[in-house]
Amino acid sequence: MKKIMLLFSLIISISTATAQMKIGDSLPDFQLKNNKETTINLAFLKGKTVLIDFWASWCGPCRVANKKLVPFYNQNKSGNFEIIGISLDIDTTKWKNAIEIDKLPYTQLIDPNGFDAKTALLFGIEQLPSAYLFDESGKLIAINPTLEEISIQLKK
Repeated sequence: MKKIMLLFSLIISISTATAQMKIGDSLPDFQLKNNKETTINLAFLKGKTVLIDFWASWCGPCRVANKKLVPFYNQNKSGNFEIIGISLDIDTTKWKNAIEIDKLPYTQLIDPNGFDAKTALLFGIEQLPSAYLFDESGKLIAINPTLEEISIQLKK
């Protein structure tokens, strides 16, 4: 019986770990805390084109990507476009310091359990940075899109 339970829990954990967003999936509804300790529900994004950007303060490529995303966001924020940064940092102080250093003007959320975080498992995050572009109807239209691909979507 013990072996059966162990096998069952292994199967469950493998199927959970491989869950991942696919093109056409809807933006999941979840709540996370922002860098001001306020719980944010993603419902406020309805009707907007949204880039969900997974990153962490310790991730060098993420920090380089931030330097490109900030001016892109500043150029496009007056339209119907939002970027939501979701950090997989475990240390919230390092995360908040990175937000300040990188001067990230868009919404920053944290799911502080690293790659075991609920959102990381939901989206199937295996590496950072990882980004997901949702259209105005809330459907996933691109995974790890380039800024050019996002610009094309915003012009539609």
